[in-house]
Amino acid sequence: MESWDLVIVGSGPAALRSAIAAADAGTTPLILNSAEIGGGQHGIDLAGLAASIDEIDSGAHRDDTVAAGGELTDKVAAARVCGEAVETVSELERWGLVFRRREGGLPHTSQVSGHSMPRLTGCGDSTGRNITRILEEQAMKRRIVRRSNICPLSLVMDQSQVRGLTAIDLHSGEILGIQTKAIILATNGYQGIWSSPINGAGEGAALASFAGIKLEGMVNLPSHPLTMRGTDTYLSFDLLGSGGRVRRVSGEDIAPEEVGADDSILDLRGIDKSSAVWFNQTRIRVKNRMGLDISNEVVPITLGVAATTGGVPVDEYGRVTIDGGKKWATGLYAAGRSAHTGMHGKGILPGNIMLENLVTGKAAGLHAGAWSKDKTFSGLQLIEKEIEKSQSRIESLYSDNGNSVGQTAASLKSVMSSCINGKRNESSLQSASKYISNLKSTQIKITDKSRVMNTEMATALQLQGMIQLASQIVQS
Repeated sequence: MESWDLVIVGSGPAALRSAIAAADAGTTPLILNSAEIGGGQHGIDLAGLAASIDEIDSGAHRDDTVAAGGELTDKVAAARVCGEAVETVSELERWGLVFRRREGGLPHTSQVSGHSMPRLTGCGDSTGRNITRILEEQAMKRRIVRRSNICPLSLVMDQSQVRGLTAIDLHSGEILGIQTKAIILATNGYQGIWSSPINGAGEGAALASFAGIKLEGMVNLPSHPLTMRGTDTYLSFDLLGSGGRVRRVSGEDIAPEEVGADDSILDLRGIDKSSAVWFNQTRIRVKNRMGLDISNEVVPITLGVAATTGGVPVDEYGRVTIDGGKKWATGLYAAGRSAHTGMHGKGILPGNIMLENLVTGKAAGLHAGAWSKDKTFSGLQLIEKEIEKSQSRIESLYSDNGNSVGQTAASLKSVMSSCINGKRNESSLQSASKYISNLKSTQIKITDKSRVMNTEMATALQLQGMIQLASQIVQS
């Protein structure tokens, strides 16, 4: 059995930034990722990076964040994260990220809906991909170990203290037990509940929930208005700061928050030539998914769940809190989309998702790296027992009884879509809760009986976690 001071679960900006910070704090972390290295949702851009580059301080950025999120926003968390935005931009520049520039050499900033000042910066529609690439380079420089196709199965806890985790190696089919002093959960959000597990299965939040951690913020389901209609493809808010316009089919300009189900379009014909080069990926994606040329055709759009903000409650250091914030689940941290900082309420201010990923990743990595250095390993027998449970869980998927992976995914998507698009009254939520309970109690079966590189099995495991999260959503 392997032993590591710190294990980070995830692959995107939050996980990579956590690992970099932990290495700088003096420990050697291990990154586990259920997909291939370089794959996953982190390359998809919903917006750039929000930062108060042209402002005296971040006060207005905080106020705009609170206005977007409403009364459910934690103002202290919003102030803390927004206050680190400019330093985050500066750090990325030092590491080699090539921002869009304006006259004078400063990073280009765009003003989009929700921001009272031009504040959205980045690399056009490749901000997420380029930030991930820069962070991967920094991780390699620090010789951080990364393992792909390792699907975490469970956290091993002893009286609310981390002892390790179990996982399955998809290459070999072997169940692994890893002893560790600390774990950082930093996976994708659970937006795949409304589309497909590949878009985000919320593995980090699901692991915590299965371990008995009460999740928070699950009632918040922000929608992304620049979703290409009939697809699960999302376009960046940065387009609206470079000449793009949201309109009704009649041609009337509207705000993004006014986008409806079937009467809204995105008009990108007005993007100027100097900006167009930064949105080449958008042109390609729209052409491939809808067969449209954005230079002379408009794009039908609708609302879609593209990112989630609920998850494991954390403090300013990324420590997972329990008992209403009174205690710490010792050794357990969360960052990015696995965490719930309280920064976002009912709505997300464009550019704040990537900002929060980076800020919370750094905070969790620094604290976990420093904290774990002087602690001792423990709980070996507990991990061995958990390996046996995990083996039984895997074997149950090979049964001939239950619903198929496709049937389960379709049923989950259907009932959860009704919670978004239908009337969210007590009766409908009770009905959804009952349906989700039935899904939880019904076995998932896989048709591929192989033990090596069984991606159907990996999807079934993700679906089990997504059903667990869906249950918390409807109950909230």
